[in-house]
Amino acid sequence: MQNFELKNRAIREAFLKFKRENPEKMDRRIQLSWSNWGFGIEPLQVSVKRLADRGVRFIELHGNRYAPRLGYKTNEVERILSDHGVRCSGICGMFSKENELASNSGLVRQHALDYIERNLELGASLGAKYFLIVPGAVGRPQKIDDCEFERSVESLKMAATLFGKSGIRGAVEPIRSAEVSLVHTFNEAVRYIEAVGSSGIQHINGDVYHMQVEEQHIGETLWRAGERLANLHLADSNRCALGEGSLDLDTIIMSLYLIGFNNALCFATPEPLGPGGDPYPAMFGKPDGQLLDSMVKTTASTWSQREDFVRQL
Repeated sequence: MQNFELKNRAIREAFLKFKRENPEKMDRRIQLSWSNWGFGIEPLQVSVKRLADRGVRFIELHGNRYAPRLGYKTNEVERILSDHGVRCSGICGMFSKENELASNSGLVRQHALDYIERNLELGASLGAKYFLIVPGAVGRPQKIDDCEFERSVESLKMAATLFGKSGIRGAVEPIRSAEVSLVHTFNEAVRYIEAVGSSGIQHINGDVYHMQVEEQHIGETLWRAGERLANLHLADSNRCALGEGSLDLDTIIMSLYLIGFNNALCFATPEPLGPGGDPYPAMFGKPDGQLLDSMVKTTASTWSQREDFVRQL
């Protein structure tokens, strides 16, 4: 057997033993959400209706409060979500060169702190469970200097109390080295979290697309992460809809059940953005409704089918 097959087998055996010995821990399914910033400039009510029509009852909202007068208005979002029976799972923090924690510009770092505060206010009002943090700028894989890590940690420490006050869990996302200059792996995320040293920022937001490049084995990494994992972004091996690539979803799902991920605070969140370097331009894209409908339908049905299969093993 190849090395990855040995690890797959170990996870499968552990899962079957866990299921046999803890049948009550299999009662609840994993909560499926969706990260909506990949829908581009599409109106929120259109996106939410699409998700509801396909049985997706949670949404990870684009953290689009880039300035005091920009982004989602709480009352409007509450009404749209309520109309379709959808709830907010979390807020996807978007960190670019204009608002990054690791910048060597004090003004940019202040923009990042203000950005975090505005979006945590939105999340708290909507019952969000997590806020996604990227230590450096997405789309800037070249490092600024050798002090990025220290500046990013120092910046986030300044915002740490905001997480405790909001009741929202800070979740650091490791991103592949082709897109960011620091924190590429789960181990590096743990080191970063420990350096920040805040009780409100103790979790990880995983992304299977990045994990394919940066981790030795996705399922094993998730299993080791345990309760640190707050949310898992999903896309197939080609960063397209689930079912359109070669991702081993079954092993991923088994690992998630092994760590008790099927609870009220954790979510599996598709974020199929397509292949490429910097994905952020997708947030300004003109949406193709038919394509997005197909992507959500294919992904939601594939996830449901594979979870059914794993649960019946």
